[in-house]
Amino acid sequence: MIVFLNGQFVPEAEAMVSVLDRGFLYGDGLFETLLVRHGQPFRWLPHLERMRRGADFLGIRLPFSPDALLGFARELVRRNERRDGLLRVTLSRGVGARGYSPSGAEQPTLVMTLHPMPAWDSPEPPQWKLATASLRLPAHELLVQFKTCNKLAQVLARAEAEARGADEALLLNTEENVVEAASGNLFWIEGDTVCTPPVGSGILPGVTRGLVLELCRALGVATREASPGPAELLRAASVFLSLSGWGLVAASELDGQVLAQSPLVRQLQHAYARLVEEETRAGAVGCGER
Repeated sequence: MIVFLNGQFVPEAEAMVSVLDRGFLYGDGLFETLLVRHGQPFRWLPHLERMRRGADFLGIRLPFSPDALLGFARELVRRNERRDGLLRVTLSRGVGARGYSPSGAEQPTLVMTLHPMPAWDSPEPPQWKLATASLRLPAHELLVQFKTCNKLAQVLARAEAEARGADEALLLNTEENVVEAASGNLFWIEGDTVCTPPVGSGILPGVTRGLVLELCRALGVATREASPGPAELLRAASVFLSLSGWGLVAASELDGQVLAQSPLVRQLQHAYARLVEEETRAGAVGCGER
């Protein structure tokens, strides 16, 4: 694999980051993961805008312009000869003095890597088993609106879920409301309404989450934000997740209890797949609301 590192394209084995980099030491940075289809990053602009807002919040300088970054991403796709994949963009504050103070860390580290993509457009989409994590996310936490490199809660939640034979973890906040999965946003269906937790509950406002709401509006499907407990999900007409890598994934079980399946989820999955095809074949890099 060829890696983009601070303006250079290098083989993976030669892509070295300092042991004093604050991303390694403290998780002091941000990342974005994007779907690449037909050689084009899908919804590039919303992802980059979230990284830019996060960088502003953390006080980290983006070392390249948006246009330059897009050019580097496309060149990385070309050099790896992988027109379909997952692009990860990682930004850290860079090397600084020992200690929590960011003073002196003035040369950010920016890395882009390209990875195989899951078969999200398969004729038989995956269905995941969910397990409720014992860890709780803080409600009304400002940092969660950005995709920071510190994801220990999600790492531990996923490990716990896998130890229980599940595919993904369901996370609650400190108010005991369901907020999201370890790697994606949560949706459920009540009647003909698609519901999702509000941003203030402690969720990462995912780019694909915004796209699901966009698709619902286009299809005339009602949406609502709410803060349910796990028991309410068991009564839902369907539960599904949104992730940049997988698109929309239906949940088949929650804590060993079988979940209902609504045909609306499949309709939204088809609409998502069509939009990905349309935008990436046309060479679009943005659209979307965020």
